[in-house]
Amino acid sequence: YTPNAAGAKNLITFLNLSLFIFKLAKNKTKNIPERRMNMPLVPMKAILDTVYSHRYAAAAFNVNTASQAEALIGVHEVFRAPAIVQGAELANGFMGGCVDFAHSTPGQKRTGAANIAKAVKARADDGAVPVALHLDHGKSLESVKAAVEGGYTSVMIDGSSLPLEDNIALTREVVKYAHPRGVTVEGELGVLAGVEDHVFGAQSTYTHPLDAIRFFKATGVDCLAVSYGTMHGACKGKNVKLRREIVIAIRECMLHEGIDGVLVSHGSSTVPQYIVDEINWLGGRLTDVGGIPIEELKTSIACGIGKINVDTDIRLAVTRNLRELFEKHPWLKTDASTHGVYALLKQLPEAVDPRCFLAPVMELVMYGTASTNALRLLDDSIRRGVAEMAGTLIVSFGMVGKSAVVKPLSLEEMADHYRKQGI
Repeated sequence: YTPNAAGAKNLITFLNLSLFIFKLAKNKTKNIPERRMNMPLVPMKAILDTVYSHRYAAAAFNVNTASQAEALIGVHEVFRAPAIVQGAELANGFMGGCVDFAHSTPGQKRTGAANIAKAVKARADDGAVPVALHLDHGKSLESVKAAVEGGYTSVMIDGSSLPLEDNIALTREVVKYAHPRGVTVEGELGVLAGVEDHVFGAQSTYTHPLDAIRFFKATGVDCLAVSYGTMHGACKGKNVKLRREIVIAIRECMLHEGIDGVLVSHGSSTVPQYIVDEINWLGGRLTDVGGIPIEELKTSIACGIGKINVDTDIRLAVTRNLRELFEKHPWLKTDASTHGVYALLKQLPEAVDPRCFLAPVMELVMYGTASTNALRLLDDSIRRGVAEMAGTLIVSFGMVGKSAVVKPLSLEEMADHYRKQGI
């Protein structure tokens, strides 16, 4: 080989072209995080950091049994969507073995938090999508500590019923506890009407945008639940119209002030009419129920809502499935392991919360243990109810395929981030 001008020029052209292709490929893949096999649960912030840049909202679903948590992660895997599994304070009490979950003890809540975390971790460790476990409506620092010690990677502290200064003080206290552990914190400002577990509001108090900005700055929270017209519970009224201008104003102020945070929509179940009708055909007695139309929620996503909480929809679908199960398999009505559930369904036609019916099968509730064929059928009906509603909303909220854009940070890595940011 003898070097010459033409050969050198061709070589330089080839190297430049190779460098261009390399840079192009690097740019194409730089936003796709490295995947980790058998990764532990992620902080919720790892998921929320992607919602605005990729134009979707992360649905967060409440669960009250081990099999609900497992089924929820499973349906997210089908759609390759990041999963936020939520357990409320009273859910922790129920999962801790307290049938009268409204009056559960701190010890039962700690046990329940650990039971939920165990079920979620077992399913997430073998899964293909990032999963966060979030405490919904924690009422005190003690309840937050119980959740974190049990294995939660994210917590909400609900001081919305307090005066603004007290709400800020309580939330800041939780942030100081959680962030050094890498745990995400959600606050709430404004009051939603309606009833959910121990959360009650006679009427809505809308969130003031300037108060929201002050709240973010004073507390250091990662996300904030705002009141803009949604409601807790199954009775949200008909023809709900959301005040999306509140969301727009808060989001615009956040961008102007350089605030890194996500806005959350609570009380956002859609309460599908077909499920309500089916429950009533099967012996239920539900009246004056209604939810937030999916189109209203989708428009809110475009206005700045990045996380949407859903609880009642899953309750309704599971309740419908339980009623349908006993109609399809009459022998379950007298089976030793399931007749207690059937008796409560008959006794409580107006109830929509499956916890009202599941007290006789607490081994299934707490650990997912289905020791008889009857219990396996019962468990399957619960799982299918979860999958039906979660799958519908995963698609509606634009979550399909978004697990690929989530950087799977550990709690330790997130704690280091907070430390560097001084929050």
